[in-house]
Parts: sequence; structure tokens; C-alpha cells
Amino acid sequence: MSLRVEPVRSLDAPELAPYRTMRRQLEHRQQRIFVAEGDKVVQRLLESTLPVVSLLLPPEWLEKFKPLLDRRVQKEDIVAYTAEKNVLEELTGFSMYQGVLGIGRIPELPTIADVLARSPRPRLFAAVDSLTSAENLGVVVRNCAAFGVHALLVGETSSSPYLRRAVRSSMGAVFKLPVVEVASLAEALRALRAAGVQSIAAHPHTHRKTLYETDLVRDCCIVFGSEGYGISPDVLKACDELVAIPMASEVDSLNVGSAAAAFLYEATRQRSKLTP
Repeated sequence: MSLRVEPVRSLDAPELAPYRTMRRQLEHRQQRIFVAEGDKVVQRLLESTLPVVSLLLPPEWLEKFKPLLDRRVQKEDIVAYTAEKNVLEELTGFSMYQGVLGIGRIPELPTIADVLARSPRPRLFAAVDSLTSAENLGVVVRNCAAFGVHALLVGETSSSPYLRRAVRSSMGAVFKLPVVEVASLAEALRALRAAGVQSIAAHPHTHRKTLYETDLVRDCCIVFGSEGYGISPDVLKACDELVAIPMASEVDSLNVGSAAAAFLYEATRQRSKLTP
């Protein structure tokens, strides 16, 4: 196992293709790779258990990451491509603050059965439906990690949390959060119900129950939809409860990241009472 340092000599080098094609997310998805962008996100990638393919960064950052790399190369080979930031920006095609990038491998994602078996009770899951904004999805991922969610279910109409912008918005939290990608979120929620997990729709236009009146101590999955269209009718039908955040009457709804923070904080607050 080793660290190989390669100065960038040609922007057309085949091994740099993942960095030249950062806007071609489908290609990365097919290769089961993702881009980590920024010093903190790359640091968290190096600290994680996910495989690291390569780094692309100015030489001074290589020295800063040396302790993490020394631990890494005990178990895997990593290539670090080095160049000054202006060269890296020419290669990637956009401006970067630090010029620090990394390529990691998307892990083998768990199934519903896997996360049910691995999660302690009371289980706390989250799910996203029709959430296409990578930045907003990244914020939801970060909130899930912050509030101890055991797994995030990503519906078939949502973006991948391994898109570059989602990884960046999550600040690398996606490296620690189990993600389940499902072919049908409605079917997945019905499977959770069969396993005793109740699904709670974060639905701003319901008058049935507010967040403060909802039991979040039981095994549950909180479902979030897009800002524009909310949760789709099929997914709503698969939920056991529709719950709203109490708000002033002139405010229609919250950004999905803010709504996730409110719901997950309340779940954490309620569950904290279980600990003596």
C-alpha cells in the first residue's frame, strides 16, 4: 500500500478524467464514484471508512493531510495529483476557494432489511421524496447525521446524496450516514410499517396534528418532500400520520432543511427523556 504523488503535467491526462467531468454526474454514478470538494469535506473523506481513489490539490495541502494519508496508505493505494490552484481551476472549469478535491467510491448501500437489523430501538429513520435540489438534500443529510438518524431513505424521484453539491452541502456527513436508495418509496414505507415502524409525513398543509402533539419516541420514519410540490400523493398514502410544524399564519412553509432540523430536533428532545 502506498501514496503516489504525481504533479499535473497535462490537463488531458486520462487519470484526471473524473475531475474534468465533474458536471457529468451520470458518468460518476455509473463508475460508483463521487467528488469531495473543499478542505473540510476532503478531510472527512480521509477520516471515513470509504475507499479513496485519488486527491487533486495544491502541494501545501498535501503536507497538511499527511497524518491522515499516512494512516490511509497502511490499507490502500492513493494517488495525489498536485498543481497550483489556477491550474486546477483550468482543469475543472470553475473557481475553487482552496482547490482541494478528492474522488471517493460510493459504498455498497444497505437495504431496508439491513438498516432494520442494525438500528437500535427506538429506531429513527428519515426519508426524502421528490427532493431534486442537491444542496437541499445535502442539508437534510447533515441534519440527519447531527440528530442521530439511523438511516436515510432516498426515494426514486430524489437526487443522489453522492452528487458533488450534495456531498459539499452535507459537509461530508454523508460519509457516516447509512443511505438506502429505494425503487419505490411508497413500497419502502409499507415495508417499514410491516416491521413496526410508523411513517410520519412532514406536511405543512395539514390541520390534523402538530409536531408538538406527535409521539416521536416510537420507531418512526419522518418523510420530507420538495419545497415546490411537497410529498407525492402515493407516498402520502403510505404514511401513517400527517404532521405540521406550528407557524405563524402568514408563513406558508419552511425550507426542507429547516423543516428537517425542526422535526429531528423534536425527536431528539423527546428521546432524551428516555435516558435516566
